[in-house]
Amino acid sequence: MKNNIKVERAKKNITQAQLAEMVQVSRQTINAIELGKYNLSTILALKIAYVFDQNLHNIFELEEQDWQS
Repeated sequence: MKNNIKVERAKKNITQAQLAEMVQVSRQTINAIELGKYNLSTILALKIAYVFDQNLHNIFELEEQDWQS
């Protein structure tokens, strides 16, 4: 799944560590999400979208391979 977390963090001048604290996960989890190496829960996705005051579709985008799993 593609995501725009890094872009949104830059817009708000938020570090990975700060975002992690806001959504109650580790900085490593945020890093893994940004790199597409972690399939996050719906609740975590909603928390991240809430922090950025964005719709889920503005933060996360399904890729073709996501439909095949």
